[in-house]
Amino acid sequence: MNTIKLYRTILLVIAGLSLSCTDLDEQLRSELEQGGTDVNTSDLLIGAYLALNTPYQQEQRWVLEEISTDAAIAPTRGGDWDDNGMHRAIHLHTWNADNAYMNNTFVNLLTAQFQASNVLRNNPTAQQAAEARFIRALSMFDVLNLWGVVPYREDLDDFRTNPTTLQTQEAIDFIASELNAIMGDLPSSSAAYVANQNAARTLLMKLYLNKGVFLNRENPTFEAADMNQVIELANQITASNSYTVSVPGRYFDNFAPNNHAVSTENIFTLYNENGVRGGAVDRTWNTVAHYNMVPGGWNGWCTLSDFYDLYDEGDERLGIYYEYPADTMSNPDRRRNVGFFIGQQYNMSTGRPLNARNPSSQPLSFTREVTIRTSGATLETAGIRVMKYAFDYSVLSGQRNNDWVVFRYADVLLMQAEAILRGGTGTPAEALALVNTIRTNRGAAPFATLSLDDLIDERGRELYWEGWRRQDLIRFGKFLEPGQVRTTASEPHRLVYPIPSQQIAVNPNLQQNPGY
Repeated sequence: MNTIKLYRTILLVIAGLSLSCTDLDEQLRSELEQGGTDVNTSDLLIGAYLALNTPYQQEQRWVLEEISTDAAIAPTRGGDWDDNGMHRAIHLHTWNADNAYMNNTFVNLLTAQFQASNVLRNNPTAQQAAEARFIRALSMFDVLNLWGVVPYREDLDDFRTNPTTLQTQEAIDFIASELNAIMGDLPSSSAAYVANQNAARTLLMKLYLNKGVFLNRENPTFEAADMNQVIELANQITASNSYTVSVPGRYFDNFAPNNHAVSTENIFTLYNENGVRGGAVDRTWNTVAHYNMVPGGWNGWCTLSDFYDLYDEGDERLGIYYEYPADTMSNPDRRRNVGFFIGQQYNMSTGRPLNARNPSSQPLSFTREVTIRTSGATLETAGIRVMKYAFDYSVLSGQRNNDWVVFRYADVLLMQAEAILRGGTGTPAEALALVNTIRTNRGAAPFATLSLDDLIDERGRELYWEGWRRQDLIRFGKFLEPGQVRTTASEPHRLVYPIPSQQIAVNPNLQQNPGY
């Protein structure tokens, strides 16, 4: 494979083209079959990491995990954000197998699997192979989580046969065996954007915690042996002495432009560096910010007031004035620049109140109220906006430097507490102490007791807009419940997404999920 062909493949991943499995196979077949001695395995591995950017960075996978829940909504604003109703369908749970977000997510997660497998056939070192197998396991876990089955191609040299379909138990067993097999070849410590042993342990935790859910989403069971695996893996991560919960006032270090240097929690991230490589982390601002804000955006997505009301005043996760090196705004009144944005908005340089665009005389004041379609006076102002990643003002154009967070230590502690409450080894007092370690550092009052209902709310407060809400709500039996905008309960088959019809058309080994 020559360099031009290599980078054409990488650009294909970055662009996130909506190719079917067969289209993807045909696109890459000639390159993979050529082989040769000039393959740069390091570049192939970078290509595999890059393949995760499109589904993760507030895009495809993120939309399916967050917009479908109580934490996020993408309302249609007049003619904006209509997109043939695909955003509305995801929030209202009325999607079908032709939803473009689902097809694009499916294709791009399988592209990551494909790119990772390609590393393995080009003489990688033991560590390179382990990193590639981790990327493949992560992408397969996501497909399993979203669709319940996983297409998998064992032999990249044989394109005459379609990928096989791993059923739920087969996929669970494969992912677990892969992660355990590579543990010794992954670095024990590394920059968070390099797959490492603790990243593999965290993914294993999520696999064991959700194992019973994947096998029976409507009536899951939580085996003590699986919960003890979660607890043991959490203890191993803690024993590595690599992470601590962010100290008070520094929660947003985890999402800052220099989070690679200042975060004490990030276990695995996706690398973003201006002028080098990265994904569309700008979407974290573009999708939510009003046109007249700095940074300006597309005036779209927001959260719901019921979710906002989960927080107590003083909880820094709700939003603070966050001081960080890449903030060049003078912000004379030290107004909130991260977190949830509600009420009157201001110019962060002058401190002056902002107005809407149309009419320009209307104050830009974000409201608690939002509907699935907005118009008239609320067109530009409906909904509380969420900006979790501190904007990188140091970059005038191009790639921002905030690494995208996939796994954090706070999530590890919350999963450990949950596993204890679900029957694993440990006491309720130990689970309570784990959760209060986080709450105390966030400026929230410690709990006196801890229930599963407390825990799902705390996971929402801690991990909002990080791409785990749907998975969490399903595990806690709350995903189908009516909500603030979707006011009727959803049918049980909505616990998995439909296999995209485009994929079934090209791979006879795929069968549609029941109910679709």
